[in-house]
Amino acid sequence: MSEATVTRPSAAMADLRWLRALAGPEFRRADTLRDERGAETDAKLERWLRDVTGWLPVRSESAASIAALNAAIAALPLREASDAEVAGRLAAAMAALRARADDAVALAKALGSVGEAARRTLGLWPHAVQFAGARLLITGRLAEMRTGEGKTLVAALAATVMAASGARVHVVSTNDYLAERDYEEMAPLFAFFGLSAGFVKGGMEPDERRKAYRHAICYVSGKELVFDYLKDRLAGHGLLPGRVAGVRGFVRGEASEPLIPALHFAIVDEADSVLIDEARTPMIISQEAEGLHEPALLAWAIQAARGLRAGEHYALNLANREVELTAVALDVCPPLPEGVRPVWRARPWREQLLRQALAALHFYERDQHYILAPGEKPEEGLKVQIVDESTGRVMPDRSWEQGLHQLIEAKEGVPLTAGRDTLARMTFQRFFRRYYLLAGLTGTAAEAATELWATYRLRVRRLPTNRSIQRHELPPRCFADAATKWQAVADEAIAAAARGQAVLVGTRSVEASEAVAAVFAARGVEAVVLNARQDAEEASIVARAGGTGRITIATNMAGRGTDIKPDATALAAGGLHVILTEYHESPRVDRQLFGRSGRQGQPGTVRAMVAADDPLFKTLPGPLRAALTQGRGLTLAVRLAQRDSERRAWQARKQTLRQDRELHRIIGIAGSTS
Repeated sequence: MSEATVTRPSAAMADLRWLRALAGPEFRRADTLRDERGAETDAKLERWLRDVTGWLPVRSESAASIAALNAAIAALPLREASDAEVAGRLAAAMAALRARADDAVALAKALGSVGEAARRTLGLWPHAVQFAGARLLITGRLAEMRTGEGKTLVAALAATVMAASGARVHVVSTNDYLAERDYEEMAPLFAFFGLSAGFVKGGMEPDERRKAYRHAICYVSGKELVFDYLKDRLAGHGLLPGRVAGVRGFVRGEASEPLIPALHFAIVDEADSVLIDEARTPMIISQEAEGLHEPALLAWAIQAARGLRAGEHYALNLANREVELTAVALDVCPPLPEGVRPVWRARPWREQLLRQALAALHFYERDQHYILAPGEKPEEGLKVQIVDESTGRVMPDRSWEQGLHQLIEAKEGVPLTAGRDTLARMTFQRFFRRYYLLAGLTGTAAEAATELWATYRLRVRRLPTNRSIQRHELPPRCFADAATKWQAVADEAIAAAARGQAVLVGTRSVEASEAVAAVFAARGVEAVVLNARQDAEEASIVARAGGTGRITIATNMAGRGTDIKPDATALAAGGLHVILTEYHESPRVDRQLFGRSGRQGQPGTVRAMVAADDPLFKTLPGPLRAALTQGRGLTLAVRLAQRDSERRAWQARKQTLRQDRELHRIIGIAGSTS
């Protein structure tokens, strides 16, 4: 349909009364040209008192509340209305909401109008749980919806309503692929109401990005969004009070348009992944610099570290990735190479470099934490590329700090990249609290509810499934070692495929995915591998993964945002069979993988098949490790190991946020930290 046939809510484009009312009485706008929330000014005691409420149990949306909203929507006379009338009903509902933010009848009319538009443009009529999920998003909550419940449509419903109120909406995904895919699927819905939409992905030029962010609705990955915000800070946007910046821009004739014009409303899809798992390290913009680490020095550090003996010269804390040197460690190292900077003659500096070299050797494994990939040009040779541990995807533009990246390159014998100086940095925790209103969606949030409230002031609310879950979880199995495990995994997968089921074998690393693939190959069984080396083929591999008897081996890439659709024959044979081959540090990630199976009431089966020498179990006491191969012993060991790992990870994220706040306080809002 043409845009001219609908009523565009242009009069509301600058009216943010409803959004500000939803943001609550504590809302304070930042005094900058970019429209965003001001920083928190609470005292420590006030913050602590608020944090206490985060320990309350996660509430579930009541069946009565969901049914009442659905009944109110079903009673609306929308089916016989023309397209223009449906668009007009949304505009009228938004006017009522601007007058009274808690008008439940007006909100039901708004959601019903958008639902009818989804039926006409996408062929999808939202079910009751989807309408309830959209309502939660609009009111600034995190909706926990099981995988397969149609969260993409839920986010689009809420985005449409909020954009119609005049707010700029960012739908935040875990990666570029999902951002572009969801935008393309939902664009007809936005166009129905005359709302412009766009997306941002890696490789776009600044002008393309600026244009995309100026649409009413923009789909973007979390990393791209924060990096673009940092680019604006480097350009001077947000560093001065709004009036001062405006006058300076006018006097100097400078461009006053940042990439991101406003932080009004964000819907974070897979919110626990973006706001928790990806928040472990700050986003940093850096530039090449000569640095302190000469190539000869890096080679010396790796050589010296390889000559040290565990227990005698150093001790490793695998849980926290910390290295402790003994008093004699440095004394047994070879002499420094000639020509290095005098600073390296100092013992503390050499000890720090030696700790980094030991970390590079023992904590960072090829095909798990990074891969070696060809450079853009043939003469560049192989390059170290970081693999995101939570998603399994390559992060080609990221590097480790403090010489660690170059030490890993020296370890692998690939060309060394230049050192880097930090120009700007920001944590996810500090960035996302700058939105007027923040909301989220995920299938797994209850475990992180306390942290989500304490860090982002996001309250988690559970939603029931639209249809009862038919997925069957088979008893877990634990084997003595990885080699035995891979053979058993192959047996299980081949048997399920022979029954006609589609099979997904989930692994934690590239190395593991290729190890189990080699077992299938040795047996002459075809299995498709999806890991960081094949991320460009992700869409086509996932599209075929639901075929009868098809076996797909995937890292965490297939754990979030993907929809594996078993064909009719596979469903008749039992649906998708998921095999988890290694427990993760967080049970949320395990639940995400299992959630690929049995979506929307479909049949499905899942099983965990792990080994006693898996990394998660290495920190357990000896007696617990000995009991792993016993049923109840395995369950207890996994629960304890994951609880301890999640506690350490949360402490690390809190420390990252504290450091970020302290840097911001000390250096202010200078470009080097903000």
